[in-house]
Amino acid sequence: MNLNSSRRGMVGAGTAMCLVGSLAAVSATISDYPVFGGQAVRYAVAALILLLVTRLDRTPARSLVGGRAPTPPGTAHWPRPREWALLAALAATGLAAFNVCIVFATRDTSPATIGTVIATVPIVLALVGPLMERRRPALPVVLSACVVAAGAGLASGLGGASPRGLLLSLGALGGEVCFSLLAVPLLPRLGPLRVSAYSAGLAAPMLLAIGLVRDGGAVLRVPTGPELAGLGYLSVIVTTIAFLLWYDALGRLGPDRAGLFAGVIPVSAVIATVALGLDTPGPADLGGAALVAAGVVVGLRARAVPCEAAPIEPPGTASIEFARGSA
Repeated sequence: MNLNSSRRGMVGAGTAMCLVGSLAAVSATISDYPVFGGQAVRYAVAALILLLVTRLDRTPARSLVGGRAPTPPGTAHWPRPREWALLAALAATGLAAFNVCIVFATRDTSPATIGTVIATVPIVLALVGPLMERRRPALPVVLSACVVAAGAGLASGLGGASPRGLLLSLGALGGEVCFSLLAVPLLPRLGPLRVSAYSAGLAAPMLLAIGLVRDGGAVLRVPTGPELAGLGYLSVIVTTIAFLLWYDALGRLGPDRAGLFAGVIPVSAVIATVALGLDTPGPADLGGAALVAAGVVVGLRARAVPCEAAPIEPPGTASIEFARGSA
């Protein structure tokens, strides 16, 4: 893996997760706005921006996922039928279902519990990500992911949960994992820009439909000034920019190493809360941040070799392909 590309991936992944971590604090400014209508607006605006940028983009995809070559110049970037299926699955699970699980989980359990469950994302990506690339999971990366998850859970508060709340939190975890893993087979040909644009565009009507069922005609309304600012921030910063940075990093680092940065989310949430004057960090917050930092550093240093260096032995039949018909 090119060193400059790897460094760019690290910076991008860290920045993306810091931006996502600010979501909780900023969401307080739109707490009175219809939830699913607001999310639909968020993804619709982001998709519009990204699609406008794609009109100006004439560069080939540059993803390095799985060591596959980038799309040659002049190759069309319009998704193929199977890619549309993957994008729809990504939007349905990683965006729409994730939001649904988060919204309803907060009724049965604490944000701390939800954050603790989602904090295990690095472990899942460290185990499953390499298998998608036909590699064995690297033990140092998996162990580092466990440290990151422990730190993220500590920073989140390690709350308790009801059975339903725990199931919904696990659903949110699955959505968060799908957000990354379902993009892996799409990035080499479509690139981070188009994957971000198409997935956001598909998620908007899904969330609007959910909102119509739940809120009826009240799913959308004219936002107040603070709500407009909050929705604008979520659309442009947390969705448009963070999606691009994350998917670019995913292609450069691979899902296992990029996944380590998911532990930055609760730490960033604490920082954003402090910056807005809403709270002050406690010992658990600081200890969790230290564990996350240590896990990320060790995990990134543990495997500075190309993806092809430790392949899984082929079973002697057709090559293994990640295709759920979906995601």
